[in-house]
Amino acid sequence: MLNGKKIVVVMPAYNAEKTLKRTFDEIPKDIVDDILLVDDKSCDGTVDLARSLGIKVFVHDKNLGYGGNQKTCYSQALKTGADVVVMLHPDYQYPPKLITAMSALITSGIFDVVLGSRILGNKAIKGGMPIYKYIANRALTLLENNMIGQKLSEYHTGYRAFSRKVLLSLPLLENSDDFVFDNQMLLQAFYFGYQVGEITCPASYTRESSSINFSRSVIYGFGVLEAAWKYMLKKRGFGKSRIFDSLGDKLS
Repeated sequence: MLNGKKIVVVMPAYNAEKTLKRTFDEIPKDIVDDILLVDDKSCDGTVDLARSLGIKVFVHDKNLGYGGNQKTCYSQALKTGADVVVMLHPDYQYPPKLITAMSALITSGIFDVVLGSRILGNKAIKGGMPIYKYIANRALTLLENNMIGQKLSEYHTGYRAFSRKVLLSLPLLENSDDFVFDNQMLLQAFYFGYQVGEITCPASYTRESSSINFSRSVIYGFGVLEAAWKYMLKKRGFGKSRIFDSLGDKLS
């Protein structure tokens, strides 16, 4: 626990056998109460390895997609009584040692959502982020900041921590099951008035790091802009969007 709050780490996994143990070993277990892994129908030994490490494992009968995986992650974490939930990819792209700092910013009451930003500190390219991904990240972030009136350094990191209140109150079940889920969730947090903070997060890109291909990246980019456009319209009292509807389907 940290500041009297239960900390749960969730790992959305797909073919993570090669990097899972290294990621798991660096999780700060002095403050983390539970570690959950949701396997999205992997084709390798991810599930067996996770169980051998003592991780609580949940297995999808079919591949539900990155967003669908996260929905299960957060639902199961809430059932454990988590006060803070940290999403950590098991591909060792993000340093697990930052879990303590990210969790502390939430348990202290300073932020409701904390992002590990690869852009702050100019570590992205040094860590191996492909140049085209870096340029796309910066361009989309600039556009999105201007569209919704925020000042984040990046919207596309997969390293995130959430308070229990955020996870219960956002209509997460209305979101996509694909990669744009991340962006929709962040926009929802802003829309419903939650405080979002960032910390510097050096990332490591290796052959085993999970990454979407170019065509999926393009689809993701258009999805991001669509979500930001819906945010703008909804804020101005125009249009309807279930992802920004307080009566939309939520986790329980």
